[in-house]
Amino acid sequence: YNGKPSPYAIRGKYDLLMEFTDGTYGIIDCKFQGRDNDKSAFYSPQLEAYAFALENPASNKVMKVSVIGLLVWSPKKPQGDPDSGFALDLNSSWFPIERNPLGLQERLADFIEVISGPTPIPLYCLSAIRI
Repeated sequence: YNGKPSPYAIRGKYDLLMEFTDGTYGIIDCKFQGRDNDKSAFYSPQLEAYAFALENPASNKVMKVSVIGLLVWSPKKPQGDPDSGFALDLNSSWFPIERNPLGLQERLADFIEVISGPTPIPLYCLSAIRI
């Protein structure tokens, strides 16, 4: 982090990895939501972290990631009855996410700085000491 070695590693498991004809890859995170809405801003750091891990592996080959995004399923309506069984019609939506490696780098640097720094003294301990 910040050009220095770090004892921390990014781990996780993407849902789908696609290889494109140009040799780059796409990371797709699948979500099932109650409503069809775009939560790409919320999941962007997660997918960017997956991309970082593939583009900067500790071992194995480097994989250039050109696309990240969410594939979201949401229910349209249930079908069926108790005697024959049930099914669910689904909407599916694709929400591409713009790559932001610098944003992830800044977020990780802040995180590493906090967890690697001194442990703060909780305020309630300071109050107890003054009493």
